[in-house]
Amino acid sequence: MAESDRTVDVRTALLRMRRRGGLPVAFGGLFPSARQFRISELTGTTTNSLRGLAVTPGNGLGGKVLTMSRPISVVDYPVSRVISHEYDAAVGAEGLRSMLAVPVVVRGRVRGVLYGALRQPLALGDRALNAAMEAARELEHSLAVQDEAQRLITVTQQQPEADPALWEEVREAHGDLRALAQQVTDPQLRERILSACGRLAKASSGGTADTAARPGVELSPREVDVLACVASGATNSVAADRLGLRPETVKSYLRSSMRKLGAHTRLHAVVEARRAGLLP
Repeated sequence: MAESDRTVDVRTALLRMRRRGGLPVAFGGLFPSARQFRISELTGTTTNSLRGLAVTPGNGLGGKVLTMSRPISVVDYPVSRVISHEYDAAVGAEGLRSMLAVPVVVRGRVRGVLYGALRQPLALGDRALNAAMEAARELEHSLAVQDEAQRLITVTQQQPEADPALWEEVREAHGDLRALAQQVTDPQLRERILSACGRLAKASSGGTADTAARPGVELSPREVDVLACVASGATNSVAADRLGLRPETVKSYLRSSMRKLGAHTRLHAVVEARRAGLLP
């Protein structure tokens, strides 16, 4: 997952926290490496006192969240007795009082922290906490999907091309990711998943499409979804269940993709889609 994608994902999560939780200030970041966490994204702030702040495990509100891997809130940060106060100067410069922080956890590992804050010493209610936790879960979901796509891309580039077990794993995962994308209601996250699927398909085909064989071929996202299911061995009925479609609709998408690809059978359509860099 590119650094710019991580930045966009964190910023989106923070904006959701503010909108859903009624929080005037939100900030946070992800671990750029295994041992370092810095606050990288700010929204609603009036200064840059928190930007780039390095948070160490156990210190301050965020550091305690890193250590305990659970949400924590304080009513009045400067005088709270449940946290240490290494970062009081930066927090005070922004004028923050009531604060909460939630961890971003992917596969059991804390990948970052999201903060929400008020400039008054008021108790943050369930609305703010639930909004922060929901934003963190959505960010975790996005990171997990991107991690899996990147893992598969790396594996296909490092392993022998003739390994059939590897390719079956890649193709099955690609189909699962495309099916998952159709269940995601957030359009930005859905687009991110589909983008990862596209990268996986191109990496698997060497990064280039066989445009000489299929000049100008374009399939709709749903046509690719259906072919991805077919490529994994799914019947029309199974593909319909996986994609939330009717079997007749699956047949229609399959026929239209076969026509565009100049294919006469399901298998031929899958082969041509792979040649065009549309499937791994």
